[in-house]
Amino acid sequence: MPRQITLNNIRNIGIMAHIDAGKTTTTERILFYTGKTHKMGETHEGSAVRDWMEQEQKRGITITSAATTCYWKNHRINIIDTPGHVDFTVEVERSLRVLDGSVAVFCAKGGVEPQSET
Repeated sequence: MPRQITLNNIRNIGIMAHIDAGKTTTTERILFYTGKTHKMGETHEGSAVRDWMEQEQKRGITITSAATTCYWKNHRINIIDTPGHVDFTVEVERSLRVLDGSVAVFCAKGGVEPQSET
C-alpha cells in the first residue's frame, strides 16, 4: 500500500554544482541515510545508483539528470541529481522547472568554479 503523504509534505529538490563537486555522492548518502538503499554507491567505482548509463559509469560523471524519491519524517522528497559538466548544462536547466528548491554543493578543496555561477 502506498504511503499517504499530503501534498504540502512533498518536496522536489535538485542537487546542483560544478563537475566533481560531489552531487552524486551527496545524493547517494541521502538515499542511504533515508533507507532507500542499503549500500552507498561510489562514482569512481561505477556503483552509483543515479549514474545508470554505461558512459556515466565509465567516465565517473553524470550526463543526464536522474530523479529518485526517498522519505524522511513523513515527507516525500523527490531528488533530481543534475550533471555538473558545462556540456550538459541544458539538463540542469530542464530540471529547474519542476523544483521547489535546490542544494548547491561546493568542493571544499577546489572552491567555487565558473560552472557554479551558471
